[in-house]
Amino acid sequence: MRVFVTGASGHIGSAVVIELLGAGHQVVGLARSDSAAAAITAAGAEVQRGDLRDLDVLRTAAAASDGVIHLAFEQLTADMAESLGTDLRAIGAIGAVLAGSGKPFVGTNASMTLSFLGGINDRPATEQDVMPGGPRADAENTVIALAENGVRSSVVRVPPLVHSEHDRSGLFPMLVGIARSRGVAGYIGDGSNRWPAVHTLDIARLYRLAIEGAPAGSRLHAVAEDGLTFRELADVIAGKLGVKAGSVAPEDFGPLAMFVALDNPMSSEGTRRLLGWQPAGPTQAEDLGRGFYFTS
Repeated sequence: MRVFVTGASGHIGSAVVIELLGAGHQVVGLARSDSAAAAITAAGAEVQRGDLRDLDVLRTAAAASDGVIHLAFEQLTADMAESLGTDLRAIGAIGAVLAGSGKPFVGTNASMTLSFLGGINDRPATEQDVMPGGPRADAENTVIALAENGVRSSVVRVPPLVHSEHDRSGLFPMLVGIARSRGVAGYIGDGSNRWPAVHTLDIARLYRLAIEGAPAGSRLHAVAEDGLTFRELADVIAGKLGVKAGSVAPEDFGPLAMFVALDNPMSSEGTRRLLGWQPAGPTQAEDLGRGFYFTS
């Protein structure tokens, strides 16, 4: 299968590229910079120069593929609506080309939208939970709706903590950076909220399984474990950095202020049954114990 991957040089995307190549697929990765192109080439994939705003490029690459994995998302700017709009237009361009083909299109959403928009925090969210709309939920619903137009569409809901030595810019490195700059590893209230987690290689395998065989209209949960409580995360960070841990105000987390108090319980039982996905990588606690997150 020839697979077009957006976000192919990112943390998750680069692992997805390796996973696809290892399974015998051809991969074309979208690259908006020379460094991204070099990384994609080094991995053994073909490069398609452009970004999410280049709709003609997206259409051409999608038309020449046997399937698409969409991982890219513009860095959030002061105008979040612009980033969200760019994403929706990119999905629309790809979806229009794939319409009626039966080809797979795997989209991406953040699992925390289920807590932030859907208010689901009193039970584990399942793959059957659907948000009517809102930031990122609109994109998810747009991808799923392509199933009605002859596209084998699915969406992977990504947990907030995707951990491994390849994670250099995700949410946990951000928490470490905030603690280092403020001199305190913080949590909100009693810190009992949890962010679910998955190892990078496990989520890469799920994307491959999705492009290969997820039924049209599938929502998939890339969750390996509930993960540590936020207070436990803070204690680990404090111990590694030699700072104190304590309850702080949400605004102390800067750009993460809206999310740090969220409890995001998730179940992936449906995904495991549907695709036979079985996470096998190190646990979150094991990865944090190795210390690579705390090297300057």
